Amino acid sequence: MANTFFGLDIGKSGLFVAQGGLNTTAHNIANIETEGFTRQVIEQKAGSALRANGRHGMIGTGVDVDAITQTRSQYYDEKYRNNNSIYGGYSTKSNYMSQIQSYLNEIQLEGFTTTFDKMHDTIQELEKDPANLTVRTQVTNVAQSFCEYFNSLFTNLQAVQEDCNFEIKNQIDRVNAIAAEIASLTKQINAVEIGGSHANDLRDVRNVMIDELSSIINVTVEETPNGPVGLKDYVVKIDGQTLVDTYETHELKVVPREYRKNQTDADGMYDVVWDNGQQFNPYAYTQSGSLKALFEVRDGNNADNLKGTVTAYAGMYSVTMKNPTVNEEAKLNIPETGEITIGTVKYEYESFEVSIDKDTGDYTYEFHLKEPVRAYADEEVSSVGLTVDYKGVPYYMAQMNEFLRTYAKKFNEIHKSGVDLNGSAGQDFFTAANKVTGREYKFGVYGEDGGAGYDPYSFNSQTGEFAVEDVSTVYSSYYHITAENICVNDMIQHDPRMFAAASDIVNGIGNYDKAEELMELKRDTTMFKQGKPAAFLQTLVAEVGIDTKAAINFEKSQNNLVNSIDNQRLSVAGVDSEEEAMNLMRYQQAYNLSAQVISIMNQIYDKLINYMGV
Repeated sequence: MANTFFGLDIGKSGLFVAQGGLNTTAHNIANIETEGFTRQVIEQKAGSALRANGRHGMIGTGVDVDAITQTRSQYYDEKYRNNNSIYGGYSTKSNYMSQIQSYLNEIQLEGFTTTFDKMHDTIQELEKDPANLTVRTQVTNVAQSFCEYFNSLFTNLQAVQEDCNFEIKNQIDRVNAIAAEIASLTKQINAVEIGGSHANDLRDVRNVMIDELSSIINVTVEETPNGPVGLKDYVVKIDGQTLVDTYETHELKVVPREYRKNQTDADGMYDVVWDNGQQFNPYAYTQSGSLKALFEVRDGNNADNLKGTVTAYAGMYSVTMKNPTVNEEAKLNIPETGEITIGTVKYEYESFEVSIDKDTGDYTYEFHLKEPVRAYADEEVSSVGLTVDYKGVPYYMAQMNEFLRTYAKKFNEIHKSGVDLNGSAGQDFFTAANKVTGREYKFGVYGEDGGAGYDPYSFNSQTGEFAVEDVSTVYSSYYHITAENICVNDMIQHDPRMFAAASDIVNGIGNYDKAEELMELKRDTTMFKQGKPAAFLQTLVAEVGIDTKAAINFEKSQNNLVNSIDNQRLSVAGVDSEEEAMNLMRYQQAYNLSAQVISIMNQIYDKLINYMGV
């Protein structure tokens, strides 16, 4: 049964609830520009009714504040984060692919095209006066500029690769930092909510962390009740593996590679592993985000790495790969020392040899391992390096290497079939320097039977030499020419008389038939399937242009989608100034009415006490 002054309690409850609504609305308005803030609402319910003895039943007791909660949609959160991961990947690719495009565009501007044309123009000038040492010097100087252009292009592309590698480390550090902060916030949230309260502002901070994490890597979040009222487990996973388990975190680590995955990779590229030793696969199709994009740009080889089949027995230190996917010296891009995967087992190799079938031209690779084979392999699928189905830095470097090796080989063959002004046989015009020894590689000219004492059909990766028997001169494979080290033969640079412009000088030094053959290489349509030499690189430029344009278009499209989803999310969780202004008026009116109830009750009790008392 209610007491005599029960009406004051009802009016007071209305004042308190209206005051709570005003304070909540003021909090929303104050945070209207706060990033990640979620609109809060006061949830109210009728107070517990009192049972009355009369026939009228139960008597209401006023109103109570049930909770102050957030108006947030888990559906829109998940949708936003999934698409934000995709956007993060396209944004990163757009940035780095634009850099690659800017470097390769030089091919069609003042880089390759100008130098290539000028080199052939100077060779044409040599036809007018083959003995002119000034023109001969111009030929070697312009040819060296041609090499230096590719040296510079290599340096620029490798810088992009190193930038990606550096950013990978930064991204991993940021992921770990976010994970630690999420675990700390979860502990604070549970400490507040275990008593039944709602840690709304702390939850907003945690959600902002999850949003940022989603741009780096795709995440899933699961929150489940555990134990006492308000206590919850909060688990964050990336690609199915746990990053945060309520108060505990599992960190990712970057580990420098011991071996390169591609021949032209920069040293010290990072792999990523979990702190508990579990493998982390950044290339998985289920992955997305800026981290995966960085790995793809850094390691992408368009899935063109060496693959084949291996049969090996336990205890063997050498394995032979047959049916390889690479049967051209110009396209070979595996490192001199590295790792070969047989089935699912990785082995380190210290060198490899290539044998070429004289009749079919098929390649057979023999890898010399640092440790013996641990298990029998019967035509197991084997690979060297990574299979990354994206056109990143390694792919474009491999394309440049293919061009240079093919062109240099053809140029050298013609040059070595001629004689210089001294009557000596022509040397290799284009060569490359060994980074360790500084020795310039030499490339052999073989007769129809391979030449006495030589086996031109095999070479060793470690020595860079073809197999040689009973001869003192060694010859190297064009595999060792890359955009990084191609150069003009040092002897020819110092003595332009050694440029072999003629097939012979028996009839005088005015012969220039070999120079004419060299000049015609510019128009040779048999060297590359794309057509003339310039067409090969122009196709490459067009290719990177298409890839870059696609990345930019996808970035814009995905950005529009993310913004659209974010707007939908804000329609639920965001603060609307007009709506809050209406709430202010609503709660103000409710407060005034409750105050009026108390005022009227005060008048009633005044009459009751002061005028009806004895």
